[in-house]
Amino acid sequence: RDLHSFPTRRSSDLHIECMDYRIQLAKRMLSNKKGSLIGAVLAVSIGILVIHVNFVIFQGLYDAIIRDLSSYRFGDVRVTDEEEFITKSDVFLVNWFERIPYVEAAAPRVQSSASINATKNGKLIEEFGVQIVGVDPFRDTRVSTVHETVTEGQYVLSRNSIVVGSSVSEDLGGVRVGDSLQLQVVDRRGEDQIRRFLVTGIVISPGGQGLDRSVIIHIDALRDMLGRDGETGEILVKLNDPKKADEVKEYFLRTFPNDDFKAETIEESAEEALSGFRSGIAMINMIGYFGMMSSAFAVVTIQMMLVSSKTREVGIMRAIGAKRKDILVLFIVQGMMIGALGAGLGTAMGLGYTFYAKETRMSFQGSLPLEVSYNWPNIVQTAIMAFTLAVIASIYPSFRATKLQPVEAMRSV
Repeated sequence: RDLHSFPTRRSSDLHIECMDYRIQLAKRMLSNKKGSLIGAVLAVSIGILVIHVNFVIFQGLYDAIIRDLSSYRFGDVRVTDEEEFITKSDVFLVNWFERIPYVEAAAPRVQSSASINATKNGKLIEEFGVQIVGVDPFRDTRVSTVHETVTEGQYVLSRNSIVVGSSVSEDLGGVRVGDSLQLQVVDRRGEDQIRRFLVTGIVISPGGQGLDRSVIIHIDALRDMLGRDGETGEILVKLNDPKKADEVKEYFLRTFPNDDFKAETIEESAEEALSGFRSGIAMINMIGYFGMMSSAFAVVTIQMMLVSSKTREVGIMRAIGAKRKDILVLFIVQGMMIGALGAGLGTAMGLGYTFYAKETRMSFQGSLPLEVSYNWPNIVQTAIMAFTLAVIASIYPSFRATKLQPVEAMRSV
């Protein structure tokens, strides 16, 4: 039995030794051409870095918009009425939501449009239309971060106080805390309701995703003006885990099937604002992948240069008995080495850039800070794709090397 098994083991050992020799030879050939090796590795790694930078900037901007729209305007789940106003008690709905383990807080809001004007130095500022948001000062601060964007003064304090968005303040000639504003709304009976408010705060948000173009008053004050006592425009729900938004939404709709409620997640509430941005991200990512493909052409060029510079060595190998398969494997192994080094270096640089952007809360010229995250499936996929492209790019130069005849190869150099 040992005699019969000896040739099999010997053949297997020879195959392993042969493969190991090809790997060692490939490493030696690359080390002798360090300039070409560095160029090929950088071509692959820069392609990966470009994709990482694109993802950090554009996906980070997209996630930042969702973060701020959720924090300022829509919540993680937004409940409205399909008709117009919610007539069911907002206290009842808020308490119902806050009994769900996933829910951190809930708060009512009422929104409408109004005409606004101000008098400064005895001069009436031109009247114009503005969005008006009625909030519960105590509950809203648990659901929204609008109160954190107050740069001057304080958030809504009482029924006669008003917080003005920075854009509205500028349009009114630069109103400040302590100024008086006049609001005019049309109530449910079609009659004009006019009331004066005292400015208690100015809000401004990075990137303008907050209520910079609105004014904020007490929810009960707006209900009185609209004649909507006890009615609510919407309920904003903040979750401990935003990933549970669909689950909470479906549970709410199943619990109140006979009411005309409409519940939406942040992606659904902000679909109009986000749809065009998603298309832009897809296009930018496509450009990044085309850039990676261009790095594959660089690998082809460098591998062709390696084949040309190693013509004599290939001839000697063929002369002493190396098969075409051995030559093919030799140069493909070189491509695998280039791909592995490039994928590793590019991924490391990309992770370094991601870490920097995340820790510094990167923003551009005072715009909203990016919401940076580590998308590990995307990171691994990019590295594998770069490695695969480098190997594929090595096939043609490797095939060209196998076509060299021993005598011609040795004579050509």
